[in-house]
Amino acid sequence: MAQEQNGTNSGDVSEPGFGTADDPAASVPLGLLGCIDHIRRKKLVLHIDLNNTILVSDAVTGQGTVAALDSFLTGVTWGKMSNHGKWEWLSDSPSLHPPSSDAVSYYTQFGRIPGFTSVAGRRFKGVLEEHLELLRWPEGIKGDRELSVKGEDGRLYHWILPSFFQLLRDLTQEGWQFAVLFRTFGTDLPRVLRAVSRAVNDGAHPLFPDLPELKLSVSLTPGKIRCSKRGIVLTRGEERVSSKDGERGLYQYMSSVQGLGGFQDHFDWWASNTFSIQGGKPMWIDPFDQHVQHIFIDDNIRQNDKDTIVNPKVFLDPDGSDSRTASTFELYDITLVQTDLLRAISDQNYFSQRVHICLENYETNLQQGAV
Repeated sequence: MAQEQNGTNSGDVSEPGFGTADDPAASVPLGLLGCIDHIRRKKLVLHIDLNNTILVSDAVTGQGTVAALDSFLTGVTWGKMSNHGKWEWLSDSPSLHPPSSDAVSYYTQFGRIPGFTSVAGRRFKGVLEEHLELLRWPEGIKGDRELSVKGEDGRLYHWILPSFFQLLRDLTQEGWQFAVLFRTFGTDLPRVLRAVSRAVNDGAHPLFPDLPELKLSVSLTPGKIRCSKRGIVLTRGEERVSSKDGERGLYQYMSSVQGLGGFQDHFDWWASNTFSIQGGKPMWIDPFDQHVQHIFIDDNIRQNDKDTIVNPKVFLDPDGSDSRTASTFELYDITLVQTDLLRAISDQNYFSQRVHICLENYETNLQQGAV
C-alpha cells in the first residue's frame, strides 16, 4: 500500500492490504474526523446492486414486493437440525450473521420456500408486516408509473428504497464528488435507470421533490460486463474496454464515470465458478490512488469466499496492471458492504451511514500503514 500520512506519500511502498483479522470494520478514531476535508477531496464511485439492495422485487423470478421480502427472510433467519432430525430455531430476530458457529440459515438448509412467514417462519410474520408497512407508497398520493409498484396484496409500494435517494441527497449536500454504477445480474436495469431519471431530473418522487436541484446526470444506456477465461470486456453504447489491454484500463474507466449509470454483470460466469468470489462481479481497487475510492454495496456480499458475489481485485503497484483477488473478510465494511435490507427499509439514513463507515475505515487503514 502506498504509505500516506496527512495526505502525502512517504515514498515507501508495500503490498496493498486492508483490514485486520481481529476487526476489519473497526470504527475510526475521533481524532481522524479532523481529516474529513482531506478525505472529501476524493471522488467516490459507488457500485450498487439492485434486487434486495435498493429494490424489493425480482423481475427474473417474477417475485413482487411481498414475495421478495418474504423470500429474503429465509436467508437471515437462523437455526440448526437437532440430533433427532428436527429443525430448531436459534434466534427470534433476523440478522445478517449467524448467532452462533453452528447456526445455518433457513435458506441454506431448505431453500427459499413460497410463503415462508406463513408456514415454517411464522415467528417472523410480524417482521414482514412491519417492513411492508414501511415500504408503503405515501397515502393519498397517486402512484408513479416508474417509482411505485403494486404488490401482490393490491397495495402500492416504493419500487426503489427511499434510503437510496436519501444517499444521493446526503452526498451532494456534504460536498462529495461521486458517481453511482448500478451492478446487477438481472434484467431490471433499464427500468431502474428510467425511474431514477424521473426522480433526479423531473422531481417525480413525492418524498424527494428537490432532487433536480442536485444537478445529477443519468445515463439511460445500460452497459454489460462479460467475463471469460480470456479476460473481461466492458461495453456501454459505443464504449468498449477490455482487460486484454490490462486491468488498469478498466479501473481508469470506472473511476472516470460521471453521474448515475449501470451495467449488467455476467451471471453465467458466476454460476460456472460455483457462485464463488472468482466468478463474482469484478471491482478494481487501487490503494495507491488518493483521488478515487470505490465501494460496492450488495446483499450477496458474504465473508465466505466460496459463496460471495463480488470479486475485489486489488492492484499490487502504483500504476501497475497486476492485481490480486482480496478476500471479502479483508475488505468488509471498507470497500465492500453487505446490504442489510431490513435496515435499508427501516432507516432512511442507512446507505449514507454505511458509506461513511467505509470512508472512515479506509482512511484508518491508510493511517495505520503509515511510517
